[in-house]
Amino acid sequence: MNKSVNHKTQYPRPSSEEDELNIVSQLAMQTQASGSTKIVRAEEDSHIVRADFESEEDSQEGNLRPLTLSEFMGQKSIKENLSVFINAARERKEALDHLFLIGPPGLGKTTLAQIVANELGADFKVTSAPALDKPKDLAGILSTITPRTVFFIDEIHRLKPAIEEMLYIAMEDYELDWVIGQGASARTVRIPIPHFTLVGATTKAGMVSKPLQTRFGIIQRFNFYTREELSCIINRSASILNVKIEEDAALLLADCSRGTPRVTNRLLRRMRDFAQIEGSGVITKDIVLNGMARLGLDSLGLEHYDREILLSIINNFSGGPVGAETLAISIGESMDTLEDYYEPYLIQCGFLQRTPRGRIVTEKAYRHLGLEPGHSFTEVQKSLF
Repeated sequence: MNKSVNHKTQYPRPSSEEDELNIVSQLAMQTQASGSTKIVRAEEDSHIVRADFESEEDSQEGNLRPLTLSEFMGQKSIKENLSVFINAARERKEALDHLFLIGPPGLGKTTLAQIVANELGADFKVTSAPALDKPKDLAGILSTITPRTVFFIDEIHRLKPAIEEMLYIAMEDYELDWVIGQGASARTVRIPIPHFTLVGATTKAGMVSKPLQTRFGIIQRFNFYTREELSCIINRSASILNVKIEEDAALLLADCSRGTPRVTNRLLRRMRDFAQIEGSGVITKDIVLNGMARLGLDSLGLEHYDREILLSIINNFSGGPVGAETLAISIGESMDTLEDYYEPYLIQCGFLQRTPRGRIVTEKAYRHLGLEPGHSFTEVQKSLF
């Protein structure tokens, strides 16, 4: 495997081990100056039920995140397994094996990484794959970590190949492989680093290379949360936000949350606003029903565009089948947005089917929209002439 790395900044050939360490220190200082450990956030989206984007308010409500495994709601099997692994590593006073978290956005992967660091009593460093632009960025971070540090990389499937190859040696041998000089005077420097725990999170596990996957000792997959688990999260968040919520209102809010805690907390804050301004300060079932209607959400959390997709297939294409590209054009959205965001939840609800011929609306979707199966605007229009 070729370990050579091209970079713009040139350093003189080191004459001693001290000079080599000085070079790494310069890399670390450059990395800290450029702020490469800052998470790159996507632009804020106006849709309240979108879990793939974090709004500015989400980052400000960090106090809603649990700090220990006992406070973390749901994902029972993941918590039980991690509890064993963390306690064993803590008793041996070793770094936890590298951890790979897989699941849709908004289910708590970043939160769980922070919990792992808290439970281990270790430092926590966080970045995202797009922020690691050059190998020196990764070298700067890893050369400044302390023993047993938890290093979290979000969206790890977007790592560049040169950085990923450097990470292989860091994960296995706990060394940094760096090429100094060029031409005949070039040589490889192996710089030892403390044993650390890499936590990688991804929403697209299929895009993570096999060599990287196999270097993770612990692999955990997140599932969507149940209605009861989301209700517990709502009650806990309500107590932190100092707002009262009735039990039936919490269950109704859980039904609208798409099985995602991020959406749950976002909706809870909106219901708190409605209860404060237009109610008595208590979130009741009537407050939730009114708030959902004003936000354009129905009892299952479908928003305007979700219903627009179903109605477009029913009215314009007689219920399907229709190709993804044609459907995306008909609703004015990109095909990537349609396939990556809207369709998964509609399929999970049983409202939409993907077939080799195209997308088809199910009878369950007709009933949810209050239509008779086989209803078509085209047929109604024909009967008028």
